[in-house]
Amino acid sequence: MPKLKTHSGAKKRFNLTKNGKVKRAHAFKSHILTKKPTKRTRNLRKSAMADKTNAKVIKQLIPYK
Repeated sequence: MPKLKTHSGAKKRFNLTKNGKVKRAHAFKSHILTKKPTKRTRNLRKSAMADKTNAKVIKQLIPYK
């Protein structure tokens, strides 16, 4: 089998946990933060898990993580 190419966009956005779950960051945290409440932007810092319906595809995009 030849080596598989890792998807460049996916490797920057996703990580795998020890148990094989896909960890992701929240969206809406890059700009126009003044109108968003501080509580909301604080909660957007926390990491989240990808939905199980998307996890299978994401794992195929990052085979060596």
